[in-house]
Amino acid sequence: MKANTDAIFWRDLKASRPYMTKQQYRTIKGQAVKGQVNDARNGLQKVLMRRNTR
Repeated sequence: MKANTDAIFWRDLKASRPYMTKQQYRTIKGQAVKGQVNDARNGLQKVLMRRNTR
């Protein structure tokens, strides 16, 4: 199950790349690579939420 959720996260991250700055993308990607996928997912949601409200 974990591998499936990780794959879904990576797909979502790559799809969201045009809506983030380069630094935001690198930070979230780095968190996920280090194994902090839940934290990276929360960060991705936060970034996308901020972008949608402006």
